[in-house]
Amino acid sequence: MTAVSDLYFVSSEGDVLDQVVAAHYGDTLGGKVEAVLAANPGLGALGAVLDPGVRIRLPDLDTSEPSETAQLWG
Repeated sequence: MTAVSDLYFVSSEGDVLDQVVAAHYGDTLGGKVEAVLAANPGLGALGAVLDPGVRIRLPDLDTSEPSETAQLWG
């Protein structure tokens, strides 16, 4: 994999989107793959294995876990 900047990634031979997303964001949970697909119209049509040289925009995502607390006993 070849990183271009904090916001874009250029694929190498054999890269797959899930791998790119996991490497950049730390995992593929919480709709991260879908957010990257939404930021890159037509990316999903390229197939599972990306050709070399595909430029992928990696949007800023809130990757912090929401923290809710509940009081169970008075």
